Amino acid sequence: MSRIRATAIGAVTVSLALAATACGGGSSTGGGSNDSPKTLTYWASNQGASIQVDKKVLQPELDKFEKKTGIKVKLEVVPWSDLLNRIMAATTSGQGPDVLNIGNTWSASLQATGALQPWDAKQFDKIGGKDRFVESAIGSAGAEGKDPAAVPLYSMSYALYYNKKMFKDAGITKPPATWDELVADGKKISKGGKWGLGAEGSNLSNNIHQIFVMAKQRGADWFTADGKPDFTSDGAVAAVKQYVDMMATSKIIAPGNAEYAQNQSLSDFSKNKTAMILWQAASSTFESQGMSEDDFGVAPAPVMSGTPGPGQNTNSMVAGINIAIFKNTKNLDGASKFVKFMTSDEESKLLNKTYGSIPPVKAAQEDAAFDGPATSVLKKTLATSAAPLPQVPDESQFETAVGTAVKELFADAAAGKAVTTESVKAALTKAQQSMPNK
Repeated sequence: MSRIRATAIGAVTVSLALAATACGGGSSTGGGSNDSPKTLTYWASNQGASIQVDKKVLQPELDKFEKKTGIKVKLEVVPWSDLLNRIMAATTSGQGPDVLNIGNTWSASLQATGALQPWDAKQFDKIGGKDRFVESAIGSAGAEGKDPAAVPLYSMSYALYYNKKMFKDAGITKPPATWDELVADGKKISKGGKWGLGAEGSNLSNNIHQIFVMAKQRGADWFTADGKPDFTSDGAVAAVKQYVDMMATSKIIAPGNAEYAQNQSLSDFSKNKTAMILWQAASSTFESQGMSEDDFGVAPAPVMSGTPGPGQNTNSMVAGINIAIFKNTKNLDGASKFVKFMTSDEESKLLNKTYGSIPPVKAAQEDAAFDGPATSVLKKTLATSAAPLPQVPDESQFETAVGTAVKELFADAAAGKAVTTESVKAALTKAQQSMPNK
């Protein structure tokens, strides 16, 4: 993509009102399901630098689909700040688009509403079968044991990006592989207005993505096997404290990062103010900020010890965008054809190449375009050491409640207040008490 930034997937912070909705009939008057079998409506998530960039990327592909099938697709690119609210309004009214993008972390939450078309074996057969897709991506398309609520479209994972010049100036010869090494390197850099690591303390979803991984590395999950919130385990508390301590005690994150909401840490990284950033994009993101490929390096995100891998050496959440069919569509056949087109080998290669993401379609991943220094790290992470966020109905409330707790703890750290095990546990207890399934 030209000037692409990887939007924090699931960046919306609104709680889902997850009433199980029985979707009624009727066509939408707001750009939703339609009476014409030759017309579809599509809500696309904002993946590019702007809505206009996305329109320029997508419209030629939609024209290609129309020429191939005779079906016209009416496109609306929806900002992340509005997307979840728009989807939930459509869910409760029964009037939505035919096809829509969702952040993959919302899959189980939206699945629980009943508003999305389930992807059973028969439905998957319409697009070439379920086994075309990478297993980890399918694992982020709905609750375990249920037919997926969506199909993977773009896949992403986190990696550690580092500024080569700032590393060289500090005498650092290789990227850190463990958190202890990251802190040690960060301390060498954090002086004279320069900082070791960037964070976005007011970005609730980014907070979740980081502390999810840190808890996984301690063998801790955020929900019990039966889907109950479990926010105050020793591993969860230690993970949150570890992350906030990078500002509070290690002082490798600038206090001002407590107020950063979205992409501001990316700007600091590109301006040589911050030496490292944990990010879920490929090199095009940084090039769009004026950096060249020679300016930065890419390495797997750190682990506690050893090397990244499955289990406790998880070093990323499975990030990405899924494409779904609104259950109320009056044109299931046309919508299915559109999903088949968007997830075809050719389109998967083209769109993921443009957006700097990784194709969740196995055959598309084999393209040499995804073997570059940055994308190869992301691809390997997705295949070997990434885990999906909890696929439970209350996942979006988890992002809001725990993401807010971390935001408030960062605010305490920025203000010079002590962040202790007790204060972290109290914040997570408050978050758990706010959950509907506590």
